[in-house]
Amino acid sequence: MLLALWKERKGRHGVCLIYQRLLKLKSVFVELVLRYAFKCHRKTEAGRDIVYPVNSIAFHPIYGGTFATGGCDGFVNIWDGNNKKRLYQYSKYPTSISALSFSRDGQLLAVASSYTFEEGEKSYEPEAIFVRNVNEIEVKPKPKVYPNPAA
Repeated sequence: MLLALWKERKGRHGVCLIYQRLLKLKSVFVELVLRYAFKCHRKTEAGRDIVYPVNSIAFHPIYGGTFATGGCDGFVNIWDGNNKKRLYQYSKYPTSISALSFSRDGQLLAVASSYTFEEGEKSYEPEAIFVRNVNEIEVKPKPKVYPNPAA
């Protein structure tokens, strides 16, 4: 189980609990305001839904509602938490994502790729740390679109 804390610009605090899917809780002085879940690291294969554990989460320092998740599927996903949508998925890394961290200015993302023994003892790729440039289009939330009421 993994726990992450952050403070948003408006003074609200949040908590993230990761356990095979990401549960994001926002609170104002411990009172829950909003609760939702992302089914973020999964795929369908032969008609079966395969769920991969989420190992890491990193919040973007500039765009408060944007965060990255890394899982045992080897993918890093960038999420718009306010609109509950995936913004971007990076190409697959050699093995599980064990840690993520944005630079202070949000222009770099460090990705640790390391087998986390989710499938037991087996041969695996060597551990590696990748530092990638982050483009604004990958992390900037899209404006929320509201449906036009029928006239």
